[in-house]
Amino acid sequence: MNSQRYIYPYPHPAVTTDVVLFTIQMDTLSVLLIERKNPPFQGMWALPGGFLDIAEDLESCAKRELQEETGIKGIYLEQLGTFGAPQRDPRERVISVTYFALSPSDHLCPRASSDAAEAAWFPINELPELAFDHAQIISLARQRLIAKLGYSTIAFQMLPETFTLSQLQSVYEVLLNEALDKRNFRKAILARNIIRETGETARHGNHRPAKIYQVLNPRQVEIIK
Repeated sequence: MNSQRYIYPYPHPAVTTDVVLFTIQMDTLSVLLIERKNPPFQGMWALPGGFLDIAEDLESCAKRELQEETGIKGIYLEQLGTFGAPQRDPRERVISVTYFALSPSDHLCPRASSDAAEAAWFPINELPELAFDHAQIISLARQRLIAKLGYSTIAFQMLPETFTLSQLQSVYEVLLNEALDKRNFRKAILARNIIRETGETARHGNHRPAKIYQVLNPRQVEIIK
């Protein structure tokens, strides 16, 4: 194989990946941020992310950076979009390919490492001032998330393996930031044939036992036709 380096008459931009990881805490949609240890924007909060290695594919880079900076791994990622404004990064011309994900927070324990001084969850409506164009990225991720609720099983990423319909409705209400009619919600969910009864029930207080369900294909986000 020819190892001669190619020389082009025009400069090449650098490529990074950034990850918007959502969860629900205290009935509030939250996002994971890291405090930057190094310039630029040292001491400011930002999304987990970093530069793409020359022999690395994009999703592998996103997963690696998420694990290196926060200690979190094994998360289902979905590509969000590409951000490439010329002045978005003061270091050089940088294009970011962004990803977003949802996960329950009860099994996630962020711990800062690599070039992150700290890692923490922030309520979506109480975000600090963010580095780069990350506020814009989070805004787009939230819009995409809300849109996908209507035609995919993405909300189930926030649930345990088994759940009640009340738990499922609570997730939808937090993500949509609005109350839903109980009867209409249950009718719509059951009509989609994406969950099944486990045959078990759960009792809460003096209420009638609630049926326990599980999603048919828990390992992937599916499009609902």
